Amino acid sequence: MPRSPKTAVQDHHVAAEAPFSCRVAKGQTIRIVDSHGQQAVDTLFYNAADFAERYSAQDTIRTQGAAYIGVGTRIMSNEGNVMLTVTADTSGRHDTCAGACSRESNTVRFGHEASYLHACHENFILEVTRHGMTRRDIVPNINFFMNVPISPDGRMTIVDGLSKPGDHVEMVAEMDVLCVISNCPQINNPCNGFDPTPIRVLVWDAE
Repeated sequence: MPRSPKTAVQDHHVAAEAPFSCRVAKGQTIRIVDSHGQQAVDTLFYNAADFAERYSAQDTIRTQGAAYIGVGTRIMSNEGNVMLTVTADTSGRHDTCAGACSRESNTVRFGHEASYLHACHENFILEVTRHGMTRRDIVPNINFFMNVPISPDGRMTIVDGLSKPGDHVEMVAEMDVLCVISNCPQINNPCNGFDPTPIRVLVWDAE
């Protein structure tokens, strides 16, 4: 039976361009909803009991033998433990390689006139600080709903997203985790359809 927002124990509406975080207990399911479509959702996970253990893009890619996240993907930590398992995905494309935009990368890619723009790295700094961490605790992240084709020669290109309004990804937590999100504010490439929009995050108890 499909989960209903009415039975969710957490239901958050995250504004366009905003940072966000929540805790998800072992056995709970978290759903990230791309409310309007074509919105990249930069995401990090930390072990809620020990922030030194956190999402590892390298271990996740190596464990599943694929560069993209989808149903069945085990999201791995830097200590080789499974943090979450993807149980549902209506979008079909989630990037693990392109990382987060930053003021520095905006300047390099789009010129000095873009240096003032807010970016995901700054969102992450703001949000992890609320939990006693610093910028040193920010690692390469997942980009849910971001479409980054990888060519045979290894080149990556950020192109128009594939997600439609209401598309979502669900994960069941295999340990207590802190989820940290930057609802990407990028306006200079098509990862957000050049128009950042709100998202929704819901959490359900184990059934």
